[in-house]
Amino acid sequence: MTTSTGEKPHAGASRLSPPFSSVLDLIGDTPVVELKKFDTGRCRLFIKLESQNPGGSIKDRIARSMIDAAERDGALRPGGTIIEATAGNTGLGLAQVGIPKGYRIVLIVPDKMSREKVQHLRALGAEVRLTRSDVGKGHPEYYQDMAEKLAGETPGAFYVNQFANPANPLAHETTTGPEIWQQLDGDVDAVVVGVGSGGTLTGLGRFFAKVSPKTEMVLADPAGSVLAPFVKTGRMEEAGSWTVEGIGEDFVPPNADLSLVKKAYSVSDRHSMLAVRDLLSREGILAGSSSGTLLSAALRYCREQQAPKRVVTFVCDSGNKYLSKVFDDFWLAEQGLAEREQHGDLRDLVARSHREGGTVFVGPDDTLLTAYGRMRRGDVSQLPVLDGGRLVGIVDESDILAKVDGPYDGRWTRFDAPVRSAMTSELHTLQAGQTLEALLPVFDRNEVAIVFDGDEFVGLITRIDLINHLRRTR
Repeated sequence: MTTSTGEKPHAGASRLSPPFSSVLDLIGDTPVVELKKFDTGRCRLFIKLESQNPGGSIKDRIARSMIDAAERDGALRPGGTIIEATAGNTGLGLAQVGIPKGYRIVLIVPDKMSREKVQHLRALGAEVRLTRSDVGKGHPEYYQDMAEKLAGETPGAFYVNQFANPANPLAHETTTGPEIWQQLDGDVDAVVVGVGSGGTLTGLGRFFAKVSPKTEMVLADPAGSVLAPFVKTGRMEEAGSWTVEGIGEDFVPPNADLSLVKKAYSVSDRHSMLAVRDLLSREGILAGSSSGTLLSAALRYCREQQAPKRVVTFVCDSGNKYLSKVFDDFWLAEQGLAEREQHGDLRDLVARSHREGGTVFVGPDDTLLTAYGRMRRGDVSQLPVLDGGRLVGIVDESDILAKVDGPYDGRWTRFDAPVRSAMTSELHTLQAGQTLEALLPVFDRNEVAIVFDGDEFVGLITRIDLINHLRRTR
């Protein structure tokens, strides 16, 4: 076998193996890729693709380690229930490992987690209970406190507690660290990690302290998390909020040995999102939001170095779990994370600009079934009706319902009726240059705001758009 450049690959580079007896045998032994399309200063930057684990993340390693340990010490018995608080990926790993073994999986998940993660968990057969992501430790709806309480009330339950479970860092000390050491030929100057539960930092830190004292552990932390500030100042600050999933905390987890950290970086949500999107567009690597935090910090570390170093970081999980968030331009704009010109008028509130091709719309001769389908796919409750690029009406859920409701006989005929038969054509419009105050009378009439710039249709503004604008405007 040769590479695309005609060179012979190094020993062990072949990805061909005899059939495995179980998908769980695919956990670990993930590949490392050198990043060549980024400015890394004097350094070489490598990234370990933990997205290649069967559950799609680095958490598969700790899930197997913690379940195996619980079985050995009798904390988990056949037919038992596994309960955990998770940002999604540990839950996926626990379900991936535990369900084939016959365990019931119950997961307490903060409500900011991506839709794809929750759908994946439920498809595996896990029971998912969503709770608030805007409350801290000690609150009855805090996800870790809820999981611990539920475990205490459930007969035969094993509370995993990845944040304090010693089998968590052990997984990285015994598998991830040795793999990196072998893949980089025993020459590693720095490892850039994030902290969710602390297992990756502590496990790798312990391993490299034994085999390579020169190796620095570097913390990549979302801005708003308390961990990087604590490393830098030794003081516990009040936690803020952040959008990145899976890393960053409002407390120091018992498994997180921050004394191992030599340097820490706080990374904004915006820089994390830009970095992970750059990773896809430049290197073809589809990674999750936390990987953007790690990559951003790793690049900063590399560019600060005055001597050549070999640095490694991670694709913590696959970006296919974030397609509706990180890789959705409209979601980024709604979160205030996209580079977008601000005008100080109603244009700033139009989430899906018609000029930019973002408007979901129908034509007057499209069927009501088509309109309904576009509302569902676009996650909107009303659609502009355009005829030759000209706005001729608005159709919303109540318009469709009023038209199709009635006896079963003839229902499908009613769904086949044209949009023009149900739409509202008497339109009250606003001009793009008007201010927010112009919206209130529109919403008082239970209408959606229709925004024009002169004679050109710009887009719609809903109550949610206004609330979102007020939330992100400081």
